Amino acid sequence: MSTPALEIHISPDDVDQSLVDDVRDGLTASPKNLQPKWFYDEQGSKLFELITALPEYYPTRTEKAILAAHADDIVDATGMTTLVELGSGSSEKTRLLLDAGLKGGTLQTYVPQDVSVTALQGAVDELVQEYPGLDVAGIVSDFTDTVSSIPAHPNRTVAFLGGTLGNLVPEQRASFLADIAAALRPDEHLLIGVGLVIDPAVLVPAYDDAQEVTAEFNLNVLSVLNGRLGADFDLSGFEHVAVWDDENEWIEMRLRSRRAQDVRIADLDLDVSFAEGEEMRTEISAKFHRTGITDELATAGFGVEQIWTDADERFAVVLGRKR
Repeated sequence: MSTPALEIHISPDDVDQSLVDDVRDGLTASPKNLQPKWFYDEQGSKLFELITALPEYYPTRTEKAILAAHADDIVDATGMTTLVELGSGSSEKTRLLLDAGLKGGTLQTYVPQDVSVTALQGAVDELVQEYPGLDVAGIVSDFTDTVSSIPAHPNRTVAFLGGTLGNLVPEQRASFLADIAAALRPDEHLLIGVGLVIDPAVLVPAYDDAQEVTAEFNLNVLSVLNGRLGADFDLSGFEHVAVWDDENEWIEMRLRSRRAQDVRIADLDLDVSFAEGEEMRTEISAKFHRTGITDELATAGFGVEQIWTDADERFAVVLGRKR
């Protein structure tokens, strides 16, 4: 069986230019920031896989348990013929939906989307072997480029799992959800996974684990800049910080400069100074209340049909229907 060719919407040059633009904008801003999508080089992806297995990090296993318990319900509610997954990665959790869709007799096509050609090709190679009766059509793009990434197949359900929606600030979320709604037909569906607002005593350790794997993951983004942009960040000069912002109801991951220091980014011809104790934001992870995510989806043009949670209400899988 031959593997389907990937549909390419973004080239390596486009990705490189996006990195340049994000780093220049972020390191000349006040306060400084980096976009979390640059965490995931090969080493960053390996570290994140380790994070998902940590005892403190509940989101991945909790979302997977919710999907395992309710995959049949999701298929029954949507009658999905086409499943499109934004930011699919390895498609591991999605296999629960694929199995349910094929068992239910409705699913015909799976469209995984990811920015990494290598990761997506590997996932597609596996999927066509595991699901010989399923049409698999991978798309290489940025997940925010939703309009061009969602093909016009029949009866689509768009999945956006893993709590990644929380990495966007409210204005970005509103635009992103509105773009998805604009790309879908009435009565098609959006399935999203979101973390819920819980006790910070449980939440913060999920992003600041005792084994310091998350710290290594956070610092690795500096290695990405060193390798790809000719920067000279000294990783020992920064430390990982995770804080709960009660006003915005999100976790912020930051890198704090241990000393006053200057960094040269050769490929950008940019010199950046850090004061001792200065913090640079590398990620937000917003958490939601049921009413909050319902309102955001309603504003975008979706009616919420169902919200499934775990028993402790730490995470939710939300099904919206395009109005």
